[in-house]
Amino acid sequence: MLHSHSVPTLLVSSPHGSSFISFPGLVPFKSIPSLNPKSPRLKRRASSICRCVAQNEPSVTSLNAAKTSVFGAEKQLSGPQRILQDLPAPVRYVTCAAIVAGALAAGYALGANTKGTRTAALGGAVALGAVGGATAYALNSAAPMIAAVHLHNALVNHKDPKSLKPEEVDTIINKFGVSKQDEPLNTELREMYDRFITGVIPPGNEDLKGDEVETIITFKNALGLEDPDAAAVHIEIGRRIFRQRLETGDKETAVQERRTFQKLVYVSNLVFGDASKFLLPWKRIFKVTDAQVEVAMRDNAQRLFESKLATIGRDIDITQLMELREAQLKFKLSDEIAAEMFRTYARKQIEENISIALDSLKSRARLKNISKVMEELEKLLSYNASLAAMDGKADISVLPPGIGPVSVIGGQFDNDRQMDELKQLYHIYLIEAFAGGQLDNNKAVALNLLKIAFALGNREAEEIMEEVTVKVYRKKLAQAAAVGGDLDKAPSKASYLQELCDCLHLDPEKAKQVHEDIYRQKLQQCLADDELSDDDVKALQRLHVLLCLPKETVDAAHATICGHLFEKVVDSAISAGVDGYDADMEAAVCKAVAGLRLSTEAALAIACKVVHTVFMTYVKRSRSAGSRVESARELKKMVIFNSLVVTKLLANIKGEPCVETSAEAKEPSEQDTEEEEEEWEMLQTLRKTKPKSDLDIPGRKPQTEITLKDVLELRDRTDLYRTYLLYCLSGETTGMPMGTQIVVQRDNSEFLRLGQLGDLLGLNAMEVAAVHKSLAEQAFRQQAQVILADGKLSKTRVEQLNGLQKQLGLPSESAQKVIRSITDTKMQGAIEAAINQGKLTIDQVKELKEAGVDINSMISKDIRQQLFKKIVDGVFSCGTGDFNEEEIYVKYPTDLGIDLGRAKSVVQDLARDRLNNSLVQAIALLRQKNLDGAVSSVNDLLACDKAVPAEPLSWTVREELADLFCLYYKTSPPEVKLARLQYLLGIGDSMALTLKELIDSGKFALGEEEEEFSF
Repeated sequence: MLHSHSVPTLLVSSPHGSSFISFPGLVPFKSIPSLNPKSPRLKRRASSICRCVAQNEPSVTSLNAAKTSVFGAEKQLSGPQRILQDLPAPVRYVTCAAIVAGALAAGYALGANTKGTRTAALGGAVALGAVGGATAYALNSAAPMIAAVHLHNALVNHKDPKSLKPEEVDTIINKFGVSKQDEPLNTELREMYDRFITGVIPPGNEDLKGDEVETIITFKNALGLEDPDAAAVHIEIGRRIFRQRLETGDKETAVQERRTFQKLVYVSNLVFGDASKFLLPWKRIFKVTDAQVEVAMRDNAQRLFESKLATIGRDIDITQLMELREAQLKFKLSDEIAAEMFRTYARKQIEENISIALDSLKSRARLKNISKVMEELEKLLSYNASLAAMDGKADISVLPPGIGPVSVIGGQFDNDRQMDELKQLYHIYLIEAFAGGQLDNNKAVALNLLKIAFALGNREAEEIMEEVTVKVYRKKLAQAAAVGGDLDKAPSKASYLQELCDCLHLDPEKAKQVHEDIYRQKLQQCLADDELSDDDVKALQRLHVLLCLPKETVDAAHATICGHLFEKVVDSAISAGVDGYDADMEAAVCKAVAGLRLSTEAALAIACKVVHTVFMTYVKRSRSAGSRVESARELKKMVIFNSLVVTKLLANIKGEPCVETSAEAKEPSEQDTEEEEEEWEMLQTLRKTKPKSDLDIPGRKPQTEITLKDVLELRDRTDLYRTYLLYCLSGETTGMPMGTQIVVQRDNSEFLRLGQLGDLLGLNAMEVAAVHKSLAEQAFRQQAQVILADGKLSKTRVEQLNGLQKQLGLPSESAQKVIRSITDTKMQGAIEAAINQGKLTIDQVKELKEAGVDINSMISKDIRQQLFKKIVDGVFSCGTGDFNEEEIYVKYPTDLGIDLGRAKSVVQDLARDRLNNSLVQAIALLRQKNLDGAVSSVNDLLACDKAVPAEPLSWTVREELADLFCLYYKTSPPEVKLARLQYLLGIGDSMALTLKELIDSGKFALGEEEEEFSF
């Protein structure tokens, strides 16, 4: 019987990268015990097995002729067994019966002869019959042992145990008339099966051959072992491997043992099929998980499938693929793993072609063996084509998964460095495809397949295709564009170019770029001496016509290439400065414009770019200057540079002589002057910027075509103009001791440069006038604030302000606006002071409103609401008891500019708060014998009740409420107020009548008690 053992296990990785089942803490075994016939274990097992009688063959009966095999040595029969082995089963049965019968007869006779009684005879018969039966049983029980020995020796001497047939085993069993379930024979069968499995499964790191499962199943069926008995043998082999590990500590041997155990698990599961789930309890006995069993199944199946793949060559046929599919199903390998393995195998085939092609390409020979490269690439394409063809020939269920064209993805060429080499191969194949001058459809299809095999992206392949196609196109175009060539003779140049693009599969847009590049190269060649001759112009015009280039493209090429040369000339002229721009420099500029054949517009655009750079240099210096005067000096340099250099440069570009310009260009139009003077006639500083003649270059007005309008924002330009305007107003200053400054020079001619600066900055008349106006307003405001220090206007102050307005040339509307803002500010300050001191009343607010003051802007909303609350609080605390709803709800809110609904809500909130407080205050004053104060508090209570009608009030001492009612009744109030007070104090009519009669009778003596208790 098999015994289960609790064995802890874990999954570890071998040095070869596979996962194995490991038994921690156990020593690996060195050899399979069943293969060592001299091991002590086999001797113990041999001693435990019953000795059997041998057959008549000499090889069995002779000790000297004993043989050994995977099943061990031949077994020998004992003396009695040798005698019994020749008895056939029927004879043995008759002999046994005869022995029993003879024993019974002899016993009966012996008993009868000895005692002479029937009883003695029967007793003798029983005694000797028992002996005979024992003898017969011994003879029959020796038969299974003899059969086991004969079967063992037959297998030892068998030429090929793998070819053992069931008939051979049945012949031996039938000969001795025994059953396979007999213990000695069954034990021998399992022992032989054990030895056979151990011999079939390769030990250590040797891989399975693939026929082990069929061999074991055939042998098991030949022996006639039942599945439970056979499964017990498999488990016992696993236990033996486990126990053997206790005797070794070599790590390498441990790895081999794990491999052996994995192969045992794999083969055993395939031998028993689905029944292995309950016949082979690996998890329970060896403490392995389902995942570990799955690893053993997968790894061995992969190795077998890999060995099967190795038998397939490059010339694949459908039969081989179908056999491969059968092997996959036989090995129990999943479709996903099989597909990946097949793709890996196929990828290695194309990688071999790629490696050979790269070796040929990288060879150091002077002439590269391109034919060898093309041969290998054609083999690659042919191999992929055959895989694609196989994929569509048969039913997919009979073919292994993964059939189809493969690529280098996931292989040794799947990296950036190797990808560059694949691009080189693709480039070479593409060049060879264009060897005939065009790309046919077959080559186009092959290129697409090669792109897929190389795993090139569409963009990468298109770039290579474009590069090669452009080279071929340029070569054919150069031949056709020669004098007398096909393009020169073609009646329609555009049609010829389109046909050429179609032939080469070139995008027409890319062809246009090629045409432009060719034209640019030709233009650069013609400009080798920095000018274009007449022959150069003719050659360029011919190329323009042949290539069907648009005029815009030609102009752009000239503007870029010729403009770059002209830009150098302009930059040299500008860099010469004010003193260096002489007649020679002017002649160089004119020569460059004429020699480069630039249009006036293009030359001006280039000059504008260079001049802008210089202007921005002045602007940066001005911004980074340490003072306003230094900043203005930089702007002044820019104005002078514009007048003396830039103006001449533009005249040279236009080809204009340096003479005085016409009056129309020099003076502004009369209509513009009139419109400007109508609006800004009072600004004196603005008038100074409009001279009748130029300061720096008499007879020539400074240029205004190149400005900083599109370079700087409006705010930056106005800041620069304001800086120079302040400089014109203040003049040159110098520092003095104690931090003071004095004006050392003031020149009104600076205003002329100020006007030129405005034009240079691209400011129009309105923008310039706005700057002057803002400065005039600033100066007027500063002096007006001194005059209106207290915020009051008088006749004398008005005359002073008018004189200041005329002196600064500020328009009347602007002056009045400044004066109004100052007075409003002063008035607002006075109002805020009155509010802070609590002196602002509703009557003062009315006066301000009647005087035209905007209350909403002068007094904030919060302050107006506080003033309204103060008025309402006064009404509720004045002690009269009067509440005029028209005044409180309508008049006061309207005067203060407060929302009526909001005002009513404020009044009601205050009334609710004051209602209870008024009652408490009245009672307190009553207790203090302050009768007048108590009456006033009662009136406040009634005023709050009138604003918000209340319910009867509660008070713990009812006598105090009665005293308060009596006190108020003595003041002879209106009947309406008295009745309302009676209701609020919760005094009934009878009680009120009694109190009134008491007061009328003169018996109410609250005041007399006060005199009585006063000392």
